[in-house]
Amino acid sequence: MADTSERTAPTPAPAEGRPGSGSALGAGALGLGRRLLTLREGSIIVVTLIAAIYFAINVDNFLTIDSFKNLLPYFAPFAILGAGEVFVMINGEIDLSIGAVYLLGPFIFFKFNEAGLPLIPALVLALIVCMLIGFINGFFVAVVGIASFVVTLGSLFALSGIALVISHAAPVSAPGTSTLEMGTFAKIFGGGTYSELIWALAIVAILQIVLSFTRWGIYTVAVGGNRLGAAEAGIRVHWVLIRNFVLCALLAGLVGVLETTRATSITPDPAASNVVLFEGISAAVIGGTLLAGGEGTVVGALIGALFLGVLNDGLVLQGTNADYLNLYLGIAIIIAMTLNVFVQRVRKGAGVA
Repeated sequence: MADTSERTAPTPAPAEGRPGSGSALGAGALGLGRRLLTLREGSIIVVTLIAAIYFAINVDNFLTIDSFKNLLPYFAPFAILGAGEVFVMINGEIDLSIGAVYLLGPFIFFKFNEAGLPLIPALVLALIVCMLIGFINGFFVAVVGIASFVVTLGSLFALSGIALVISHAAPVSAPGTSTLEMGTFAKIFGGGTYSELIWALAIVAILQIVLSFTRWGIYTVAVGGNRLGAAEAGIRVHWVLIRNFVLCALLAGLVGVLETTRATSITPDPAASNVVLFEGISAAVIGGTLLAGGEGTVVGALIGALFLGVLNDGLVLQGTNADYLNLYLGIAIIIAMTLNVFVQRVRKGAGVA
């Protein structure tokens, strides 16, 4: 009779270096990749990393402090503009007037300062005027019922015209930058090396918290997902829309002041401001904000702006012909949006809301 106390020896676990460990590592890598892709910002994180690695390998001076400083003007302003645009786009709307507000805001600031107001009061009043422009845009969209594309396109042309009229199509010195040694105001509002970066990170952090954890953000997502259902639930849809247009215009005016302070001059150039407009919208879109509304993240706009900055800075340092920059940017946006569609499918398959 067999000894029943005899136990079967356990099968030894695969030791490091054996085939089983490789399978485990592969499964772990796949799991990590899947978890990354289930993030809303997963696709643009991957694309940004790929672009950064490519330029780090092929461009000798890409990973340097000087390169990072050159990157900031192509990154921080678009992150702030994209952050404001995210709130409007989550509602299923779009604000094309931010380019003109970006252009007009610094001239209003200059006029108030020229009239005798100190720098800070002049800046506050200029930003209030920008907010009023956003209120008017929101009123025509939410109350009158005109499509946001039409309203803000009209505002884009009208405000660009006003900027040309009040400036007499001539550049002026930015307030607070006339002295050879920049003062505290200029260093805080764009003149400092990292001031725009600090503004961008602070604004993105605050607005992401607002979007994720406050009633303002919850209502914004609800209105974008189902406007009729939100209204029936007691949400004041009109005020949500107007408030987000006000926010978008406020940030556009602030970016205009930051950029003109950095450049030390205010130039009435509608063509350049229109480029800024599309860069800001691109940052929001490739960061994962849906044009149809209902979904988006401010952090995604930040990463989208970083991608645009990495792409632009890397191509310039690589010596790419300027004529090809827009071509590569367009291709990159298409690739990023294709990955966003794929990520949405992965998220749904993983049961992530």
